[in-house]
Amino acid sequence: MSPISQINSGLSTADILKQKSGTTLNTSGGASFGDVLKQSMNETNTLHEKSEKAMADMATGQVKDLHQAALAIGKAEVNMKTMLEVRNKAINAYKELLRTQM
Repeated sequence: MSPISQINSGLSTADILKQKSGTTLNTSGGASFGDVLKQSMNETNTLHEKSEKAMADMATGQVKDLHQAALAIGKAEVNMKTMLEVRNKAINAYKELLRTQM
């Protein structure tokens, strides 16, 4: 099973590393990286939908509070940039793991 399919199957990073190395890892028992990532993606999607609605309201003249619309657009932009950076870091980490010999 490839690492990507293991991540998609719901295995935590600790479980994947345990399978690869055969050793146990001390985990704190908190939310898995996959859960945190999924929650962040859902939040990004929600903010993007609010941003699109705010832009549509501004275009049609139905905006009630221009300041709130600008804030919604700004939050969505910052959140999307953050998610892109997390994605880039995850891809770089994955490539680094591929280069590492076990």
